[in-house]
Amino acid sequence: MMKTWTWHILHRVEGIWLYRGVRWGLSLVFLYAGLVKLADPASFVVIIEAYGLVPEGLLMPIAVVLPTLEVLAAIGLMVDLRGSLTLMAVLMAIFIAVLGYGLWMGLDVDCGCFGPEDPEGRAFAGMRAALYRDFVLTGGILLLYVWRHRFRIAPVKVYLSGFNK
Repeated sequence: MMKTWTWHILHRVEGIWLYRGVRWGLSLVFLYAGLVKLADPASFVVIIEAYGLVPEGLLMPIAVVLPTLEVLAAIGLMVDLRGSLTLMAVLMAIFIAVLGYGLWMGLDVDCGCFGPEDPEGRAFAGMRAALYRDFVLTGGILLLYVWRHRFRIAPVKVYLSGFNK
């Protein structure tokens, strides 16, 4: 009985540290990717335009909003803010869909994942590698959801004044 109880406590502690490590790892990847693209939105516009999915008038707003959402999701996940993991999952779904579209159409463009200087984005093969990387990152997101459920980890809720009723 004592051995099982002790093992359960140690297992929970290890699980929480693994949860934090994966959470921070995902956050750092998203933070870096978002900041690099925000540093040069004009170059990111060129990458977005190459996919041919966005009307010309929306290119610059998307080139600013998308990386901003990445940065916000990253910062929110660092502090385990409620909704940040969901935002990250939605962004990953968008990225996977766009990369899948690019591969399906046979586009030879930069994936745009880490801005214009992304070394793997210099060739068509970079899109396939980026897609695989996105699947791994999505696996990390799913793992965080499982850990939240398994260890009953509740993300931090933030209420705006007057909206918490």
